[in-house]
Amino acid sequence: MTRRQTRLAAIGGIVAAALVGFGVGRFTTPKPGAAPINGRAVLYWYDPMVPGQHFDKPGKSPFMDMQLLPKYAGEAGPASGVQIDPAKVQNLGVRLATVERGTLPSGVAATGAIDFDERDVAVVQAKAAGFVQRVYGRAPGDVVAAGAPLADLLVPDWAGAQGEYLAVRRTGDAALIRAARQRLQLLGMAPALIDAVERSGRVRDVVTVATPTGGAIKTLGARAGMSVTAGQTLAEVNGLARVWLNAAVPEAMAGQVRLGQGATATLAAYPGEVFSGRVTAILPQAQAESRTLTARIELPNPRGRLRPGMFASVQFGGQPQPALLVPSEAVIRTGRRNLVMLAQAGGRFQPAEIQAGREADGRTEVLAGLSEGDRVVASGQFLLDSEASLSGLQARPIAQPKPAAATPALYETRGRVEQITPTSVTLSHEPVPAIGWPAMTMTFRLADPTLAKGIKAGDRVAFGFDQPPAGPTVRRMTPAAR
Repeated sequence: MTRRQTRLAAIGGIVAAALVGFGVGRFTTPKPGAAPINGRAVLYWYDPMVPGQHFDKPGKSPFMDMQLLPKYAGEAGPASGVQIDPAKVQNLGVRLATVERGTLPSGVAATGAIDFDERDVAVVQAKAAGFVQRVYGRAPGDVVAAGAPLADLLVPDWAGAQGEYLAVRRTGDAALIRAARQRLQLLGMAPALIDAVERSGRVRDVVTVATPTGGAIKTLGARAGMSVTAGQTLAEVNGLARVWLNAAVPEAMAGQVRLGQGATATLAAYPGEVFSGRVTAILPQAQAESRTLTARIELPNPRGRLRPGMFASVQFGGQPQPALLVPSEAVIRTGRRNLVMLAQAGGRFQPAEIQAGREADGRTEVLAGLSEGDRVVASGQFLLDSEASLSGLQARPIAQPKPAAATPALYETRGRVEQITPTSVTLSHEPVPAIGWPAMTMTFRLADPTLAKGIKAGDRVAFGFDQPPAGPTVRRMTPAAR
């Protein structure tokens, strides 16, 4: 035997041995599930901490220090959910609730604080340069009535002007008197002061500065002995007849608040009382720290009981809206999505994704993902969700809406009516380029018998038709000019 023949024989022996070994291994190694346990066929073994990894034989998990568990044929698959023994459901504290339709208050609850009405501010200024001769013991924060005196000002420049005016009056020249009086007004004297000078015939160079309106003194700059200039601000008075309630509305609910909307407020200082007002402004800037928008509510304050700085609870009005509702405690909020545990027949539970809407009175609106009458877990759902996660169970996704049916194309043309009945019309029509039809005479179905009303043979009409499976059908037909 040559060396080449010897080498080929050796290679052939090795291949034959490999094939024999493969055959033996193939027929002696049991397939997964071929060795039943307790009479039940095993599909695969798995580690409950890593349920996505399957093994074809029992043993110790390569991931954890624990034995692999068998997955039997006929057990609940991912689409069937987690199965819990009905006897254990009560022990786990599982409580069910029914998805039902109801009404959800559309109002928004918020908190706020009373503030001054910044539109009702009066500024007290000196009308001329002078000196503060006397003050009346006022201080910032004092609540004063309209006309309350603040300070007496000595105005030297007014003394000479008033003396000239009295001298002119003694001349009896009406034109000169009018001119002299106008000069006093231009110097800043009030008409009441000029009248007092006329009546008394004496110079009045000391004037009392008083508040034009009632309210709280916000600033006071008049001090005894100080000099003032013309136009210098001596005080600011903020009215209290109306106040602002600045409510912090969560950004997520800002869309439910609008201008002119009614609102009610309750304060701890007056338990049992409700104060009503309306939203007069929604400030344009959000608070970055609290993610809230400020809604300004104007409240009447006839007796001055609402004081700036008071804390209030606010409820914005709104009509209740119908909605599909579940208990808020049934919703599992993961941050990425919202889930509920859906109860199924036979003690099975499946996580289902939902689109949540508004929330009020312990109930949450479901915009998509559930139907009326579904049963969800309201208590104990976190235990079931953990079991579903360990079993590798995927949540049921939100059903996608079906695409709307396309509107049939309507072809427009003109023609002459040859024959008409309540259900059909025969027309000699012009060409229809959209579908390549030439001018011809043909019979169309009428979609509605009322289309034939007032139209007779020989009339020219403009009409629109489509082509359903039943044949060309006129959908619109009106008389046309000849």
